[in-house]
Amino acid sequence: MQNILILANGEMAKHFVQWVGKSRIDENHYYITCNIQHETVKGSSNLTFVPDDPTSFLKIKKLMKNVSFSVVFVVIKDRDEALYSYQNVRMVDLKIRIVFVSLWDDLVLEDENMSLININEMMASHLYEHLPNVPVIAKDIGLGKGEIMEVLVPFGSTYAYRHIGSISHRKWRIAAIYRNEKQILPNNATMIRPNDILVILGNPTILEELYKRITRRKGLFPEPFGRNLYLILDMTLQDTEIMRRLNEAIYLSKKFSNSKLYVCLISITLSSLVEEIQAMQTQELTVLINYNHHELLSKIEYDTSQYDIGLFLVDYYLLEQKVFQNLFYDLRRSVYLFGNLSLYDIHESILLMGEDREMESLSSSVFDLSESLGLKFTLGYYSSEGDFKEKQNIIAYYESLSALYNFKITINEKKVNPILELKNQHGVLHIAPFKKSVFNRPLMEFFSTRISRYFLSIKKHPQILIPIEE
Repeated sequence: MQNILILANGEMAKHFVQWVGKSRIDENHYYITCNIQHETVKGSSNLTFVPDDPTSFLKIKKLMKNVSFSVVFVVIKDRDEALYSYQNVRMVDLKIRIVFVSLWDDLVLEDENMSLININEMMASHLYEHLPNVPVIAKDIGLGKGEIMEVLVPFGSTYAYRHIGSISHRKWRIAAIYRNEKQILPNNATMIRPNDILVILGNPTILEELYKRITRRKGLFPEPFGRNLYLILDMTLQDTEIMRRLNEAIYLSKKFSNSKLYVCLISITLSSLVEEIQAMQTQELTVLINYNHHELLSKIEYDTSQYDIGLFLVDYYLLEQKVFQNLFYDLRRSVYLFGNLSLYDIHESILLMGEDREMESLSSSVFDLSESLGLKFTLGYYSSEGDFKEKQNIIAYYESLSALYNFKITINEKKVNPILELKNQHGVLHIAPFKKSVFNRPLMEFFSTRISRYFLSIKKHPQILIPIEE
């Protein structure tokens, strides 16, 4: 349920509220401060009328403190009252999205989290569309059955700070991005940012589901890389280790909503365990057998596309081989690495502070992953020099996401070698950016503080690598 605040008065506000009252969107609840007669929308259970004056800062502050709103509409006929109401909202929350309806052509508001709707321009545009020989706009193009759609990327979306090349596209494409009133024709290297408007094309049913995934802020991992899990299970391992990996994979697939598990058995032996695993198949668990080791790479690549794989589950020894390093890196999917400790012994996820761009790219997936697994989340800022001022903007960004997700995080600042600190941790799931440098082991490992070049040798913890663009 999303709460929407409408600050409104005047005739236009009356019509807007009447439209809202007719809405069949059950996921929204509207809080309305206006002088409109309640009878005009009588019988609407998702409307709450608030008798507060929107120009009063204290009243707006109290209202926004008691209710968490996702967006605020300012639809007020008097210019001064409209501006006072807007400023009151901004003093309470600097990041909340505001839709401001303007009747004044000279009004300019510099706010990246606000949509300014000029009524005069909108009416002129609507009239212009009725002129002869004028091309129609996107809403009238194509079959008119929903195969062309606009989606606003909200702050905290799992699609925000993702490069288009890292997103799984099945029966849909991003045709254009609108940002700061400019059009972008995207390529694989284009990064999606909060408040971008995406023009997407594809199967209408797929787009409806995609819209929900883009606008939702949690419960989606391993999206946007893909929906399902793929366990590569080496049958030469001891039976107990085979079953531990399989059970961990099943546990993860159940934690991630609407995800299926595909189990690829490799290095097949005469063990009866193969038949036992095959007998475990359900609608949510499919067993695939690879008999030809030379075709394994091509099979994994094919299965990734065929089954919409978003997360691989593998052993460390596979990722130590150059061919698998290149394969997983090129596929741009997340990778779960089994640790010596079982996932059942894990109570906390940890992400170590890195470059600003990496931290932004990882943020939504880290919150989503931690909450889905029921883990506490720690942002570890470990520095040998003890200079903690450099990344305060990233800390503030993660704290704002924490408030948005309503998910508590711990910021741990320590003057310590980050590699040694991670090695000494107990019961943690280490989350890290998946980039080329994770495969480059320095000669003097012990003295290196570049965690991305060392953590693969720490096999104590299970780890998840999440793709980022470099």
